[in-house]
Order: sequence, then C-alpha cells, then structure tokens
Amino acid sequence: MTSIASYACHPEKSRGRYYPEPDHNVRGPRNIFQRDRDRIIHSIAFRRLRHKTQVFISPDGDHYRVRLTHSLEVAQIGRTIARALGLNEDLTEALCLAHDIGHPPFGHAGEDALEDAMKPYGGFDHNAQTLRSLTELESPYPAWPGLNLSWELLEGLAKHNGPVENPGWALAQVDARHKLDLRSWPSLEAQIAAISDDIAYDNHDIDDGIRAGLLDIDQLLELPFVAERWRGIEARFPNVKPRRLIGELTREQIGTMVNDVISSTRERIAKLGISSVDDVRQAGVMIGGFSDAMAAEERVLKTFMYRNLYHHQTQLDAADHARTIISRLFAIYHAEPDRMPAEWQENMPATEPEASRHIADFLAGMTDRYATNRYEELNAE
Repeated sequence: MTSIASYACHPEKSRGRYYPEPDHNVRGPRNIFQRDRDRIIHSIAFRRLRHKTQVFISPDGDHYRVRLTHSLEVAQIGRTIARALGLNEDLTEALCLAHDIGHPPFGHAGEDALEDAMKPYGGFDHNAQTLRSLTELESPYPAWPGLNLSWELLEGLAKHNGPVENPGWALAQVDARHKLDLRSWPSLEAQIAAISDDIAYDNHDIDDGIRAGLLDIDQLLELPFVAERWRGIEARFPNVKPRRLIGELTREQIGTMVNDVISSTRERIAKLGISSVDDVRQAGVMIGGFSDAMAAEERVLKTFMYRNLYHHQTQLDAADHARTIISRLFAIYHAEPDRMPAEWQENMPATEPEASRHIADFLAGMTDRYATNRYEELNAE
C-alpha cells in the first residue's frame, strides 16, 4: 500500500486484538487490517449473505442484488474513496464487507419481526448482531471464540453512524469486553464505509427496481438529480434505447456522489485541522460525508425510493409474509426448543433472556431459503 495520511488508521498503531496473536507469521506478510478482511471473507456468515435479501424477497430473477453482492459493491466504492483521501484501504474494505453480516433473512422485514419478538428480552438490532456474530458466534479457530478482529474494525462497526449514547443489550455486552469508546466519533475509515453503503444502495436499488418493473424512467426523471444526468447521457447516446442507458445513469450518479464525498471530506479535514485519528474521534462532528447540497439531493432520492420501491405494494406483501415466517419460527422454537437442530439444542441456555437471545442468534443466521424451508417443514408437522 502507498503511504497513508496521518489521520488514517495505521496498522502498526492498532490497539490490537482481544486475544493477542502475532500478525506477521508463516501465514504471510499481511498486516492486522488485511488479516481482518481475509477472516471476514473466509467466514461462514459472509458466505451466507449470498442467500439473504437486499431489496427483493425471494426474487424470480438471478440478476438482482443480494446482501453479498451489495457488500462487494460497497467495498469497491469504499476503497475508491479511501484511496483518494489517503485512508487505510484495507480497514475500509473490511468494514464494508462486514457491515451487513448481522442482517437476518428477508432484510428489514426480518429484522422488524425479530425486534418485535425480542422486545421483552433486550431487543434486536442488526448492527449489534454483526458484532455479536464476529466476536462470538463465528468460531472457526480453536484458540478463541469469534474471529478475534482488531479493535479498530470492531469500533468502526459499532460507531459507523456516529457516537452511541444508549447501546442496546448486545452492543453493551460487546463494549463491556472490548471497550469501544462508544461516545467518541469513529475513524474516517468507518465514516467512509457508512457513506459508501448509502451510495451503493441509493443507486443500485434503482437498477434493480427498473429490472423488476417496479420503477420506470419517467418516474425517476421527476428528480432533478437524476434528470440532469439523464439529459447528458441521452445527448451522448442519442440512438440507444433508454433501458440500455440505466447502467450509465447508475455509473454517473455514483461517480458524482463519490467525487462529492471526496471533496467535501477534504474540506472538513482542512477546516477542522485534522492531523491524527484521535483528532477525528474528538472532532465532535461527522467528517466523512456529502456536502450539504448533495445530502439534500440524496434525501430527496431516498424519499422517492421509499415511496415508489420499498413501499410498493408488491414489496409490502412480500414483507408481510416474511415477518410471518420469522415471527412463527421464533414462537415455535421458544415454545419447543427441541425442534431446533441438535447443535443449537445442546447449547440452549436454561434461563431468560439468554434462551431467547440464543433463538434470535439462530434465526438471524438463517438465509431466506433456509428460513422459508424450516417454516414450511414445521407448519407441515
């Protein structure tokens, strides 16, 4: 890697791992953040993302995005921005790849159902579940539980949207062990991972929405941000069918947003006199992000997407069925734990709220396909 800025997270200055281990050994000359990234990629939880909903629940086509492809696209955007700002690309990439690992099946519909089921037992949040999965549930190594990731990786996942004043049960448990300084701001790498997530789904969901027939180009042209770029694209490609131009629209919108983040973040770094990662954490504001003008454009785009895609009746009907599946599975396993797979029965706690948390862990790890199959099997018995 080329030299990085003084305000970046430097691997040699990492606060390390909870369970000490050497980061330069026979497994190759990788630094701590590179090994974090590789552990995430090789994890079972990461592989399961290929069968978890991004926008469309159980889509008919093979070309729609899922959590795995979305995470890869976020990582590509994150690395691009990190490189331009002199940040640590490896840490940024690792954060991008890991950010959705805690999502249950069926996207936000599945999360809503688990949150309702878990209200008496400490609640459920997919961000906290990501940390729980990486620090405890994923256990491929005999020497310790979890993936034993760096402090900076865990901190970035915990605080990517900013300081956390009131952590829920799961995040508080992780923080008690790892001391993540939840009231300070996250590293710039974490901030860039968060904005890269927004850029990816803001734009790629348009592509999927048009492919699914739930959005059309005329609707999108109601948005000035989209219309301005569309006119330029049509002028350059006057004889190309509109459907062929959607990829170019996505490309231009992402490029515009990425360039805005880079220039706006540079301005804030200079204005605030940021020269170290500690300066970033104590800045009192989010440094990495859109300009005010682009943030306003993005809010309009999000509002449009919620109204026309995420809350489309087809989507709402699928979400209702998904919530039924998760709610029913939780109720069955809560009443009859012996209907869980043997390896989950063996570790079933005897008391609450631990028993319900164990069931939530099982359900959160399911793929859409596995949850649907289990629901059908159990209802048929």
